[in-house]
Amino acid sequence: SCRRIVRAGLDEVGPRATTQLSGGERKRLVLDVLFEGDAAVLLLDEPDNFLDVPAKLDLEARIAASKKTIVLISHDRDLLGAATNAILTLEANGTWMHGGSYRTYPEARERRQELLGDRLDQWKREERRLFRFYKTMKQRAAISDVLANRADAAETRWRRFVDAGPPPAPVTDQQIKVRIPGGDSARIVVALRDVAIDGLVRPFEDEIHFGERIGLIGPNGSGKTYLLRLLVGEAVAHEGEVRIGNRVSAGLFTQLNARADLEGRVVLDVAQERLGAVEPSMRALARYRLQDASHRTTDTLSGGQKARLEILCLELEGHNLLLLDEPTDNLDIDSSEAIEAALESFVGTVIAASHDRAFLRRLDRFLLLAHDGTVYALPDAESALEALAAPERVAAARLAKRLTPA
Repeated sequence: SCRRIVRAGLDEVGPRATTQLSGGERKRLVLDVLFEGDAAVLLLDEPDNFLDVPAKLDLEARIAASKKTIVLISHDRDLLGAATNAILTLEANGTWMHGGSYRTYPEARERRQELLGDRLDQWKREERRLFRFYKTMKQRAAISDVLANRADAAETRWRRFVDAGPPPAPVTDQQIKVRIPGGDSARIVVALRDVAIDGLVRPFEDEIHFGERIGLIGPNGSGKTYLLRLLVGEAVAHEGEVRIGNRVSAGLFTQLNARADLEGRVVLDVAQERLGAVEPSMRALARYRLQDASHRTTDTLSGGQKARLEILCLELEGHNLLLLDEPTDNLDIDSSEAIEAALESFVGTVIAASHDRAFLRRLDRFLLLAHDGTVYALPDAESALEALAAPERVAAARLAKRLTPA
């Protein structure tokens, strides 16, 4: 178990505290203990967080093969599609169960929304019919005492119907509204010449062109975050030359949602600093479902709220090069899909580090940073995901091009 998780034997890692392990190593260690234990029921809260793609594939296989009853919370669409056979959804209008995996869930939810809408429309039509009948009978009773009892009965039926209440309404759209306009820049956005990051990435060369959507992939700890920080101009120990093109404005989404300029700030102040007046600031916060948190400080926000605030800041700052470090990690599925849709229409260049396979499929080409520091180029999502499934064999992977000199 120790050798599989931290690539070292128990004699080497036994004296180490768990706090010395990475987030991914700790998560895999806990999962090992749970799956190898005697508990008949496992409750897993975001078990895929901090895991790279090989570890996620291993988790999927273990869930699928396990005889235990497993209840898990996750926003990983691939995991939910591969490892579940039922999905319990908690929504504003109630709780419901889909008897299948996430692969069929979106269609099932859409059908449920349509059914709820039809039932509500039917209820409204019946309420209007009963009300009109009651009013008609009341008018007739005014000129005929014989009809008074029928009018009273019609009123009773209508009031009982209304008191029973309407059926659940379809769930209001909770998707955030992302509008990242971007802007034009030089054709060559980033030129990398013999760039190496000390102890992590061996020298490699590449050019990133305007409009590209590039995925930075590889195991945890391979240097993806450091490369993004280097591209945004932060002080990162490196060799070689990083050349940024003319009219390029780079914005970084941080993996831990810990932008120094946002720490401890009031949420509304963050928006007002970029928009000025209160009213447009509140409208912008509402698009990101942050209006109720407008008077809170950023250190009191949930992970998802912090992530949405960072994305809003990138939108308002008007960058045309987005450097995204695990942008969907703390987002629910609706928010992740809103980000993906916004990036489709974004006028600019995107470089994103991610282990979210559904997100990666929306990108164009990939740079894989291997454990030994070698960098490979992969031309599409299919070849990239194949390489990620067995990163130790990436040199022989289909369509992989080595960018680091042998």
